[in-house]
Amino acid sequence: MRRVVLSSLGYFAIVFAAGFGFGTVRVLWLEPQVGKTYAVACEAPLLAIVIFLAARSLPARLGLEMRVWPLCLMGLGALALQQMADFVLGIFLRGMPAAEQLAYLATPAGLIYMGLLALFAGMPLLANFSRLGT
Repeated sequence: MRRVVLSSLGYFAIVFAAGFGFGTVRVLWLEPQVGKTYAVACEAPLLAIVIFLAARSLPARLGLEMRVWPLCLMGLGALALQQMADFVLGIFLRGMPAAEQLAYLATPAGLIYMGLLALFAGMPLLANFSRLGT
């Protein structure tokens, strides 16, 4: 279980750091130029690449057992951490109350974001499917 927790923390940290950096550029520079939806759509492929690379390399580096449940738990644990961090940052950094954060998910940009969240949660299993042990 310790390796699952470490893998979740590492995966979350890598993707969150990249997302924070990309998000800063998106909000400050890209959104004013092209709008929120197009800015999120431009950011999404870059974040998907980071998600894939982190999900593919981190489990082996941290000695996570290449089985379905540890990989699923890694993704779900990282997703839980990400959602907590995003909720807290939304309130304290962007001044968005919880209701506004939830309403955002129903927008086109929010739907792209939810797709990335699903990809984030499932990628440890998807990226390592060929490595699964019996």
